[in-house]
Amino acid sequence: MEPKRDNVIDPTDEAPRWPPAPFTARDHASRMARTIRLAKQAGLDGVLASPGPDLRWLTGYEPPATTERLTLLILSTHQRPMLLVPALERGDAMATAAATGVEVVHWDDEQDPCAVAGAYLPPGGVFGVSDSTWASHVLGLQRAMPRNRYRALSACLPLLRAVKDAGELFRLTAAAAAADATYHEIVRTPFAGRREEEIAASLARLLRQFGHERVDFTIVGSGPHGADPHHEAGDRVIVPGDAVVLDFGGLMRGYGSDTSRTVTVGDPGPELERVHEIVRTAQQEAFEAVRPGVPCGHIDRVAREVIGDAGYGDRFIHRTGHGIGVSTHEPPYLVPGAEQPLEPGMCFSIEPGIYLPGRFGVRIEDIVAVTGDGGRRLNNTDHALHVVE
Repeated sequence: MEPKRDNVIDPTDEAPRWPPAPFTARDHASRMARTIRLAKQAGLDGVLASPGPDLRWLTGYEPPATTERLTLLILSTHQRPMLLVPALERGDAMATAAATGVEVVHWDDEQDPCAVAGAYLPPGGVFGVSDSTWASHVLGLQRAMPRNRYRALSACLPLLRAVKDAGELFRLTAAAAAADATYHEIVRTPFAGRREEEIAASLARLLRQFGHERVDFTIVGSGPHGADPHHEAGDRVIVPGDAVVLDFGGLMRGYGSDTSRTVTVGDPGPELERVHEIVRTAQQEAFEAVRPGVPCGHIDRVAREVIGDAGYGDRFIHRTGHGIGVSTHEPPYLVPGAEQPLEPGMCFSIEPGIYLPGRFGVRIEDIVAVTGDGGRRLNNTDHALHVVE
């Protein structure tokens, strides 16, 4: 286990000012050095990070999302960090915060970029590769360096980004507050007579209004659609008596938000009230179980036991939670049997649910940060079953 990080935020600290200061070359150099150290401990010769969360976290660099051209950060135990980019993107790569600590090398269109990358990889090495790396690029590296072996980074260094520093926790806290503000606004508007997709569009607009630069999902599951945890908002018209599951989030200043609440259009019936109270209790007890050293699977078990004891165990059909950071879903995962102990600075969702096919669903979700002696909710909207018009 990594030692406790000195710069993990404390919930009693005075809130830093917004907007946060950008991450610096020193921040990124520290992340890369830590990655190389952990790679060596894991028996790897290095890490290969391609465009996606890993590259963004390590360097601050985010190339065009639509490009098929190979971009690859090579972190090796044998050499200085090297970023391989297409020639036409060299200027942008050089302008990133991490560039001062990275050798930026480009490849031209007439070259095989995988062969260029291979020249910087020791033969016979074992490398962890970002999960977001294109299969064609991994296969190209295998052709260029057939003696090398490659492993998914999520398998060999699953907790690389799991423990957040103070700057990351500040951004996650602000993103959660923006999601809370979105919820406060959406429940003030009428639901009855509107289509799910209209509510979803309003959620997306509000997330952006409150500071998100990217919206990743806006789940609106009304009535029987609420029994599908990942329902895609459609043209169903919401009617009085419906329970509506709202689950939404995205990225703000590069860090994620994700929250769920269940509302009812008009007065709820007794069964909906009972199911909602069971989920609320499961979520609360799971939160109260959070503290350093507790296995991730224990948090899942606490929530699952509450729901199972109430007779709905087979209707809780997903994990209790997932990590969040520069992506909205990442390790650690709160799943049955997960033995990874919680550490201060880890952030994850706690989101138990009950889903009754053909009728309704209920889910309550907060992002929680592990502190030195427990947990702190980053989402703070009311857990009560809110009645909307």
